[in-house]
Amino acid sequence: MDKRTGKETFVIQGASTGRTLYDFWSWAYSDIVNNTERGKLAEFIVASALDATDKISPTWDSFDLEFIGKGIEVKSAAYLQSWHQEKESYISFGTPLTTAWDATTGKYAKEQKRQADVYVFCLLAHKDKQTLNPLDLEQWEFYIVATSILNTLAPTLKKVSLSFLKKNGIAPCSYNEIRSQVEWAIASHGEGER
Repeated sequence: MDKRTGKETFVIQGASTGRTLYDFWSWAYSDIVNNTERGKLAEFIVASALDATDKISPTWDSFDLEFIGKGIEVKSAAYLQSWHQEKESYISFGTPLTTAWDATTGKYAKEQKRQADVYVFCLLAHKDKQTLNPLDLEQWEFYIVATSILNTLAPTLKKVSLSFLKKNGIAPCSYNEIRSQVEWAIASHGEGER
């Protein structure tokens, strides 16, 4: 499917209603602090850092992005949420073993594993709700780890915590460092070609 511009209009009996796809996007996806939309936003942030926004976001692929022939899985977390909180959220990222589904054949693979070659854990690290802005890339931290390393450190863990990453020497990087860190993870520890 081709990317849409947002200018496409809703029609009835062949005539425009005056409502656009952009209107829908604004209505449905403006709460980018919300877990669901923040997850897609994190995928876009990583895709933009990798210059991989030429295609639409995949929905049913086994990983979130493809970059130089490798699968990239993007996970997001935040201390602050859209709703009222008594305390900041505990930070962890999902890393379960999964069974890949092939959209072209409609079949599942037989082996359970982590499907991507590299994980990018995106933390919206800002802690002041009054100034929280997920579009400010300086409010984010990115933790990048090759899946082969993750498989060694936590072969069956369904989630890894922020403290687990730090304890194992996985340091945060900035938005401007995402591409070089992903390239390093692939070059140093990448899995086989796709």
